[in-house]
Amino acid sequence: MSEQISKNQNIYERALRIRKTEDALLELFTKGELNGTIHTCNGQEFSAIAFKEAIKKDDTIFSNHRCHGHYIESTGDVRGLIAELMGKESGVCGGIGSSQHLHKESFFSNGIQGGIVPISAGMALAEKQNQKNRIVIVFIGDGTLGEGVVYETMNIASLLNLPLHFVCENNMYAQSTKIENSLAGSILKRPESFGIKTFHSNTWDIDNLFLNAQKSVEYSRKIGPVFHLVDTYRLNHHSKSDDNRDTSEVDKYSKKDPLNIFFKENPDIYSSMSIKIDSEISSYIKELSDEGELPPKKYVDTIPDSREILYKPIVPKKERVVNQINSFFHEIMKKDKNVIFIGEDVLSPYGGAFKVAKDLSTTFPNKVFSTPISEAAITGIANGLALKGMKPYLELMFGDFILLALDQIINHASKFHHMYNKQVSCPIVIRTPMGGGRGYGPTHSQTLDKFIMGIDNVTVIALNNLIDPKIIYKNIYANQKHPTIVIENKLDYGRLIGAANIDHYSIEQSDDLYPVVKCSPLDVIPELTIVSYGGITHDVIESVGAIFREIDLIPEVIILSKISPLDVTEVVNSVKRTKRIVVVEEGSKEFGIGSEIIAQISSYPNIEIKLAKRVGALSLPIPSSRTLENYVLPNTTLVKDISLGVLL
Repeated sequence: MSEQISKNQNIYERALRIRKTEDALLELFTKGELNGTIHTCNGQEFSAIAFKEAIKKDDTIFSNHRCHGHYIESTGDVRGLIAELMGKESGVCGGIGSSQHLHKESFFSNGIQGGIVPISAGMALAEKQNQKNRIVIVFIGDGTLGEGVVYETMNIASLLNLPLHFVCENNMYAQSTKIENSLAGSILKRPESFGIKTFHSNTWDIDNLFLNAQKSVEYSRKIGPVFHLVDTYRLNHHSKSDDNRDTSEVDKYSKKDPLNIFFKENPDIYSSMSIKIDSEISSYIKELSDEGELPPKKYVDTIPDSREILYKPIVPKKERVVNQINSFFHEIMKKDKNVIFIGEDVLSPYGGAFKVAKDLSTTFPNKVFSTPISEAAITGIANGLALKGMKPYLELMFGDFILLALDQIINHASKFHHMYNKQVSCPIVIRTPMGGGRGYGPTHSQTLDKFIMGIDNVTVIALNNLIDPKIIYKNIYANQKHPTIVIENKLDYGRLIGAANIDHYSIEQSDDLYPVVKCSPLDVIPELTIVSYGGITHDVIESVGAIFREIDLIPEVIILSKISPLDVTEVVNSVKRTKRIVVVEEGSKEFGIGSEIIAQISSYPNIEIKLAKRVGALSLPIPSSRTLENYVLPNTTLVKDISLGVLL
């Protein structure tokens, strides 16, 4: 077998095709015919070929910023790659992703170092659930080993025994930094410490590389996760023309390069291959030169037409919020085999910190996964599950921890749909409790909604105890094709649904997917619009009478469920009557939702605003002591804060 590999001309032709394609791309870049950057893999080509030879058609490959060789081997689509980097409509992603962000069939790449690793683990978990005997390969570089999410993923991959195959292409540089200056200790001892089987090859000994690739792939398919270290060397600069390496070092590896050796030993065969490949590439470039770019109207999503919103009275239920959320999951997991519940400490009998997952793992033992404390990794795993067509619901134990997951939300989940030219959707649902009032202190009591609002393609829902959460979760399940974050208030978990009654007021909910609640005075015109959402809704409703007595203005309360993207239609309708608005939020008000609501309604034509105020928490860490917590949060000072805001 080894003899056949080293003498197989097809292998060298495939390596030369990768190299010639990248050389052509560099030339196009020099001529100004490419936008953006380009990272070539010259010298590393045989790694891509070896692992492609070892896997099956339906296996999945994830790659990184230096992905062209992996892409060409995975898809054979040289034309699509060139078109993509030239920004043409027929590019694999319509010219949107360019060099680093590619997707076709079972190939995915992204330019964020390490971020693609947990996503590949999520895809591997989906494959394990589907029992199709498929594996997932994820290519990383030695520089990626500085990222913590890589080790979070190794831990989980080993714990769940996933069919995940890490390939670390060690070219000895992280951009311009030598490996000895960026990496301490042994590369192979890292995966070994997680109980992951390791293999070691290099791109200068082709026979052993192909043999070991086959062995390692079979191991991951039959037994569990694998880490395969491939020593190699990139002969070109990091990207474009940025290279400060010693030329003698580059020359040394250039002489070792198997493709260069093949050229020296087989000049005629090499020349024939080169002419053939150059002709292919030239013909692609020629036919693409006159092709247009993707029109903006194809990139931008169509905005649905507005419709008349209808309201109906809120009917109280003798059910607590937490029980209804739990009931939703029992119903949907029984109905849909693709629903997966993930989180920390969610297995029975514990059932999660706030018991949303009560009895789920007992009823659905193969669909509930309790994970290590690894918010970044488990969010990435949810992304991978969603890309494979599963419906993951991820519980982050406290909303404060969502900051650890933001890379996976912003640079991956929110971008896949448009970055890959609408070829995929990533409908993950991230649930997390926020809010104070329990004395949990500075890192477990925050309302961090302003840090997650306004993310492209991410819907943010804030539950309140007036709307049955089961209705909202059913609508998310049925309608969302993009990521959704649901904020659940800790104090609301124990409250009864719809438990509110204000004398001389009607309380109604709209028929939106994510209903708006409107608390309007009966028989009189309101004089002040109060806008709120989430857990502090309870306090606002309880304070309506006291607010009227303090300021002598009749308030109307508008409560939003969907806080991003914002729809301020009902707020505008109210403010047109009252000409006054106060927005109440539980988090600190600077640069928050109140600012955005006021800015949006101010942009409407023919609207007069006499007063616009925001009420929120003080811009201080939330203390644990009861007196100080009450001082910082607006919950107990609401009437005073609104009164001062209106009367001053």
